[in-house]
Amino acid sequence: MSKKVAIIASNGDIFNAYKVFNIANAAAATDMEVAVFFTFEGLNLIHTQGVTNIVMPQGMEQLEEGFKKANVPSVEELASMAQEMDVKFIACQMTMDVMGIEKEHLMDGIEVGGAVTFLEFAKNADITLSF
Repeated sequence: MSKKVAIIASNGDIFNAYKVFNIANAAAATDMEVAVFFTFEGLNLIHTQGVTNIVMPQGMEQLEEGFKKANVPSVEELASMAQEMDVKFIACQMTMDVMGIEKEHLMDGIEVGGAVTFLEFAKNADITLSF
């Protein structure tokens, strides 16, 4: 039985995006079963408009250059890589309702569910993280 990693993504800035997708990809690459629950600002990471507009904050240009020099993939590319490795993406239904977000606004391949959907996965997780 493979190990399970449960990740909650509740923040939508670039630094949290890299944390979420880097950990998800690393876990999936080492044959772990991974699910990410996107809630509140975290929905920005899987929103078709939001993910393309995640930018480096002003004053952090040196980091942006560092990402390029280190050939770090974009947030969009990391999300796509995670999906290709069967990382399960769950969008929080309650947050979508509150924010007026429709499933059509999200990237393809997203499961919409509530906290119970995520908890069903997370209850047997070996590792649980929140960003």
